[in-house]
Amino acid sequence: MRLPHLLYGVYERRLAASLPREDIPRHIGVILDGNRRWARTVGADASTGHRAGADKIAELLRWSEEVGVEVVTLWMLSTDNLSRSSEEVAELLGIITDAVGDLAACGQWHLQMVGALDLLPEPAADALRAAEVRTSGVAGMHVNVAVGYGGRREIADAVRSILREHADNGTSLEELADTFSVEHIAEHLYTKGQPDPELVIRTSGEQRLGGFMLWQSVHSEFYFCEAYWPDFRRVDFLRALRSYAARERRLGR
Repeated sequence: MRLPHLLYGVYERRLAASLPREDIPRHIGVILDGNRRWARTVGADASTGHRAGADKIAELLRWSEEVGVEVVTLWMLSTDNLSRSSEEVAELLGIITDAVGDLAACGQWHLQMVGALDLLPEPAADALRAAEVRTSGVAGMHVNVAVGYGGRREIADAVRSILREHADNGTSLEELADTFSVEHIAEHLYTKGQPDPELVIRTSGEQRLGGFMLWQSVHSEFYFCEAYWPDFRRVDFLRALRSYAARERRLGR
């Protein structure tokens, strides 16, 4: 629902003030969806939509900091997206690397790349790794940048890492099978050592995960927002937090 401009600020402030601070999620995952559809609604090309979406990211991170979120994971490019035309992928990677470089230049957030960077062209992968190194000493909010990311790929990479580790230690497959547990997977995910996301937000009205953090989101709460990502507002973010706070989290029990 769109509110008159004069009432919008009042509503937003009241919404923010009503959030119980003890119920703010530590880790929020965000599926940044709808850039291309947004572009069509304004009569622009896909690259314009992707740039508009990139411009929204810093706002989201500031909103998250304001309420005390510790970790944000941004899904910016999936492994499936890499199957698009080479021209679109190249342009999209250019927009992403520029956006991530700008985030690093802010010096506010600790960036971590999560995804199969080996699937990307070397210049793009190098630029993303450089942004991560540039922020390695930043003590601010932890921001996972998921590029070339797929949940199935992440789990497969975790299993490969486990197998290599145990092979190096001389463990037989039989011995590994006898001791294998879910903790082994968790300890080899891209996000190892981080809290799992308590809240996952997806924009654009799509009500599916599409492969996002399949392992980590087993107990997550989901919030699906109708707005395309470039149109995502602070009030939409606050509504997601309000919805999360109102839920009874059973955590599988």
